[in-house]
Amino acid sequence: MVKPTVISLFAGCGGSSLGYHYAGFKELLAIEWDDNAVKTFKLNFPNIPIWQKDIKEITGQEIINSLGIKKGELDLLDGSPPCQGFSTAGKRIVSDGRNDLVNENIRLIEELEPKVFVIENVSGMIKGKMKGLFIEYMKRMKSLNYQVKCKLMNTKYYNVPQSRQRVIFIGVRKDLGIEPSYPEGDKKLIKFIDAVKGLEEYTDRPLSEMLIEIGKKQPKNMWSSNPKIYKTIKGNLAGSFSTKWASFNNVLMTIPKSEISITGIIHPNRKRYLNLSELKRCASFPDDFKFTDRKNGCNRIGNSVPPLFMKAIAEHIRINILEKAVMLNG
Repeated sequence: MVKPTVISLFAGCGGSSLGYHYAGFKELLAIEWDDNAVKTFKLNFPNIPIWQKDIKEITGQEIINSLGIKKGELDLLDGSPPCQGFSTAGKRIVSDGRNDLVNENIRLIEELEPKVFVIENVSGMIKGKMKGLFIEYMKRMKSLNYQVKCKLMNTKYYNVPQSRQRVIFIGVRKDLGIEPSYPEGDKKLIKFIDAVKGLEEYTDRPLSEMLIEIGKKQPKNMWSSNPKIYKTIKGNLAGSFSTKWASFNNVLMTIPKSEISITGIIHPNRKRYLNLSELKRCASFPDDFKFTDRKNGCNRIGNSVPPLFMKAIAEHIRINILEKAVMLNG
């Protein structure tokens, strides 16, 4: 059977790309702006063309001409527009210019007319003062001759040992005659101790003596730092919110996009931060996936769609939408 085709916008280092590969798709093109993300993508996907361009300067016709495809021929257009403007970890400014990139994603849907589109973003997009923008995006997507649904999903139910909530839009072109739908999750979660089984323990980012002392008193069942303990030992609460404490018998908390100052995820032994190999496992990247270094690796992982999460979505779309459409429409 011919593999369904996909193009990835805002491809990052290739988390979604890997998921589509696992699900049996052929990726025709990836588009990404960040230098290190592009370098990392090339290390791991040498046979997939990637454009390092500003999405605002790319047209659907340019993509059609370059790939030699027809408008409406592409099976799936995937996009993960930068989410910092919506993130609950940020200032959540409605006018943040990065929020406009969702509209650029929608513009390319209109210009390419793929059979299906997927847009991934953070849960903050549908919360509080961002709801207005979310409603505008939905209206614009539905105006493009697509049936569109949106669902809040957590990666931990899709073979990813990390709790990470994401908003997933799925649009299906109306002429396919099929409603958008989503894969069922698995309630059996993967514990950290099982996720990292067989990995060598090593330190690629030492833990400060101050955090080691806090760790001795930090409750075992808390992800965030205990404020009273933290302030007593450190003298203030700076960094307490972003300093997380992993435990062996729980799924990992959300991996942040960067480690600033003393912040990060601390290993359950309370003696070091998680190393890059452990972070890869907990984001469902394979052990042989290449990053340029720890700092950029953490950034790439924190900004990525976990591959096995996207695999579940992509497999569902291939079987329940694209292949079903072929059977219905011939």
